[in-house]
Amino acid sequence: MANLLPAFLHDLALPLWGQYRLAAPLWLLALLLLPLASWLRRRRPVSVLLIPHAAAWAAPRAPAVRRWPVRLGYAAAGLAILALARPQRIDDTRVVRGEGYDLVVAIDLSTSMYAEDSVVDGRRVNRLEALKPVLEAFIRRRPADRIGFVAFAGRAYTLAPLTHDHDWLARQVARLRIGLIEDGTALGDGLGLALARLQRARSEADAPRAGAFVVLMTDGANNRGQLAPAQAAALAKARGVPVFTIGVGRDGLVPFPAFDEQGRRVGMTRRMSDLDPAALRQIATETGGLYFRAEDPDAANAAFAEIDRAQKITFDQTTQVLATELYAWPAALAALLLALATPPPVPRR
Repeated sequence: MANLLPAFLHDLALPLWGQYRLAAPLWLLALLLLPLASWLRRRRPVSVLLIPHAAAWAAPRAPAVRRWPVRLGYAAAGLAILALARPQRIDDTRVVRGEGYDLVVAIDLSTSMYAEDSVVDGRRVNRLEALKPVLEAFIRRRPADRIGFVAFAGRAYTLAPLTHDHDWLARQVARLRIGLIEDGTALGDGLGLALARLQRARSEADAPRAGAFVVLMTDGANNRGQLAPAQAAALAKARGVPVFTIGVGRDGLVPFPAFDEQGRRVGMTRRMSDLDPAALRQIATETGGLYFRAEDPDAANAAFAEIDRAQKITFDQTTQVLATELYAWPAALAALLLALATPPPVPRR
């Protein structure tokens, strides 16, 4: 039982202030014994608080001089109890994650994403603005995974390498802008770069992973790039990487902002969507993934929820707390007060 008690008390760590805490706060209940000891001491001629040479305190002295050793004894007992409660300074808290997936989201940033065929909070927004909250929610739902981002239009670029730092990743998603990359839809290059990032992450991984997959999002047909979508799909199949494809936006004529030569918005027009659902469905089918049609934010959210269910594992997450023990300070002060409370030995006559 004595061996189990410290572990039980440790599980009930009590924050104090800032980075300080008590690792075994239930020891503080022992402070209630001090008033009881004081009460019993006043009722009995024998000292309840056992302090060496306490009998010498009965020597004829002034009342104040007789009381201070007892008070120091109680203070020493209180500090000893505080030491047993194990005050600590928390230097660092590290989360150790269990096995998870590696995944890369490849997102289209071509100018066709300017199409304002979604409504969020009663206002029309373009396709990218509608997708950002959905992407951020998806990232939050997968804390065990290493997630990376690839952005593509006429070319493909790595927006974020695979990382467990999902707060940083969400900030990168918030910075996404249409027009960052020369225009076009290099669908095959976007998928190819996503596969390259996964291959590199596998070689650098310091822990086993449950698997890897790609989420490919676009609102247009492939018209640029060095790698054809079919070639990229064959590469994904050879590496055993499922690709989940999402076709973004509505079909037909969609509202589209008009810009002048300086890039200023001057009005609205309509353009025809050029999504190639057959190519996206073929990529998903060939690689063992799924194809989704996301005409609005609700449909996009449902698509990501389905992907989350299809590629999710239960994992163990533990927290390692790096703490500096401070019990030595109250323990040393308790010993000092106890030494001061002990009167010098009475010389023999």
